[in-house]
Amino acid sequence: MSDIDPRLRERLAAYRAETISQIAGPGPDQARRTLRRRRQARAAAVAVTAIVLAVAPIVANAALRDDGSVPTPAQTGEPTTLPPSAPAPTPSTPLTPSTTTTTSPAAPDGRISRAQLLAARVDLPAWPSYASHCATSDVRLRPSGRDTGVSTLADLDLGYTDLDGDGATETVALVTCRLGEASAKQLVAFDRDGHGRIVTMARVVGTKEGLDDITDAAVTEDGKVRAQVADLQPCCSMPSYWAQNQWRTYRWDDGRFTQSDGPRSFGTDPRLTDLVLTGGNLVLGPAGADGKRPGTLNLSLTNTGSVDVAHVGFAEIGHIGAMSKADSSICVPWRGGDDSGVTCRAAGLRAGERRAYTFHLLVDPTALRQPSVRVVHFDDQDRRWQDLTFKNNFVEVRVRP
Repeated sequence: MSDIDPRLRERLAAYRAETISQIAGPGPDQARRTLRRRRQARAAAVAVTAIVLAVAPIVANAALRDDGSVPTPAQTGEPTTLPPSAPAPTPSTPLTPSTTTTTSPAAPDGRISRAQLLAARVDLPAWPSYASHCATSDVRLRPSGRDTGVSTLADLDLGYTDLDGDGATETVALVTCRLGEASAKQLVAFDRDGHGRIVTMARVVGTKEGLDDITDAAVTEDGKVRAQVADLQPCCSMPSYWAQNQWRTYRWDDGRFTQSDGPRSFGTDPRLTDLVLTGGNLVLGPAGADGKRPGTLNLSLTNTGSVDVAHVGFAEIGHIGAMSKADSSICVPWRGGDDSGVTCRAAGLRAGERRAYTFHLLVDPTALRQPSVRVVHFDDQDRRWQDLTFKNNFVEVRVRP
């Protein structure tokens, strides 16, 4: 080989070295290179997987929004910039936290029938002093009757409404206690307790001095009570039309009933006037064979009130003596028939008018017992009326010989 050209020898040595390096088996260096390539491949796979996992929810959210937006993947070798997040969904109105609400039991139903009220025992509000003998504790109400001193349930429709605003109905009834010809009365509200027993709420309104009758009642849908009251309670042959009637309204307030509407007093009855009777001198003449004496009675009547009087009547003249037929010009025909004791009915007087009267009588002196005369007001329907000043409707008859 020594005769080989030195330049050829150098070329052969270079070729051998290059060939051997390509066909040589895996040595330590080659093994390290192979392991390094595998680690790089595994790291790249892990990175791709992480990117896929990070992008997947965003892509899914975009699909749900149906807007087709997909983030652009990060470029290798540049800082990774996360794509803008999809807009956060609008939060719904938060639900009110569930709490356990403690509700009061429903108020008992206070609708009470007449039969149930009559079957129960109840405590009543106090009666006025003039009816103090009427029972108030553990009372068994009776149907209307004429027994004196007994509490009764009046023949008046019961009223049903929510009086105290608790959502349940209560009952209003008129209770009476008879006192001879008249009765004490009170409008009472009843309810039920939690055990279903009938209990008394309170008195709505009752009779008292200046308020002598309760004639009707009604309830409203908004829980008020309307009562028809009167300034007197007719009794003892007193005509019912004498009473003045008013509707007054009451409501439940702070544990009791108070008046909320309507007039609060009656005042002077505008239908009445003031008749003033004066005179009363009886002049007697000579006695006849039967001992009776003729006489003349002089009277004067003035209407000092503001109401015209259709007719006036003179009562008790017949107790003095028989009137002469000559007095027919004074006394006019009329039906009479009441208990006023009127002997003569005459024409009326206008307000402010004054008139004199002379009656001719045949008198029995032995029968005169403190004689007197009274004047009575009649309207154009033949109804008699009271007078504003009753005491000046009389005169004592004075006998003159």
